[in-house]
Amino acid sequence: MRERGLISLAPLEDLAIGGVAEVLPRATVILRWVRKTVAAIRELRPDAVVTIDSSGFSWRVAHRLRRCGETLPLIHYVAPMVWAWRAGRARRMARWYDHLMTLLPFEPPYFERVGLSCCYVGHPVLESGADRGDGGRFRATHGLAQDDLLITTLPGSRSGEVTRLLPIFGAALERLESLIGRLRVVVPTVETVAARVADAVQGWPGTPIVVQQTQDKYDAFAASCAALAASGSVALELALAKLPMVVGYRLNPLTEALLDRILKVRHVNLVNLLLGKPLVCELLGPNCTPERLAAAIAELVRNERVRAVHREGYDEARRRLEVGDIPPSLRAADQILDIVAARKCGGPALTSVRRNSR
Repeated sequence: MRERGLISLAPLEDLAIGGVAEVLPRATVILRWVRKTVAAIRELRPDAVVTIDSSGFSWRVAHRLRRCGETLPLIHYVAPMVWAWRAGRARRMARWYDHLMTLLPFEPPYFERVGLSCCYVGHPVLESGADRGDGGRFRATHGLAQDDLLITTLPGSRSGEVTRLLPIFGAALERLESLIGRLRVVVPTVETVAARVADAVQGWPGTPIVVQQTQDKYDAFAASCAALAASGSVALELALAKLPMVVGYRLNPLTEALLDRILKVRHVNLVNLLLGKPLVCELLGPNCTPERLAAAIAELVRNERVRAVHREGYDEARRRLEVGDIPPSLRAADQILDIVAARKCGGPALTSVRRNSR
């Protein structure tokens, strides 16, 4: 979005916080940015407001705008996981928002049944380029031999999660090296946590290569044998690249205890959710240990039959995400423009995506 000219009012690191217990210490900062964002919107008078994901922040903005009497179209992009926990959030959204655009095909019914206009526009991972990495280029750039076994390691993008996962992932790689022999490691990261990641991986085995650019990440996927990843949307990027993966995640113990009581799904990995079965190994909470992570990755590296099953499952997950010939970003943009146009004409907001591509 910055590349397209966006100037952000708030620094992302102030808002990129996951979990319940994790949010509480930052509540004052988040609420301050909510107030500033609402004030900026009321001053700018846009044709519509599109909030993206991050319900803890976005919904407070929407709620305050409605409380202030604002009637401009409010559109949310990326549905909250009401199918996993806190189903009542769908009804809360319907009070404030005019429309919701979802990334997963099974999500619209959860919101339509409470009266919220909703449509599936497709997942942006489909146009990410994750399936077009150049492994040869990555190996040549970083001096890797063709027979160097490369493991992609993705410890997350939020400060809290990388702090928790880096020591666990590092220990898992040490254990993995003892199981399978010499390996190399690449660690894709993002600007907000890059310095912390680069510092933490210096003592890891495999002489880690840290990369920040998206194309370098996808090239690393193409050059790698397997991936160890934090739970999140990166799983879909890895699936698109057909890179066999193991997913691990830890949260604050208080948050883990809460989620253990209220989660309604058996899987949290998006690939497993799309397929409705446990293809990708998920090691979460207390199960996210170096020993278990290493053993799971070792199986992916050693067992070609297991790798083939993963690749077949990833292809099926991709097929379930695809919808028509229009890229998801254009479908989302068309939907927003339709809603704005309908509002200006004084008619009801449209809920079907136009079929023409721009």
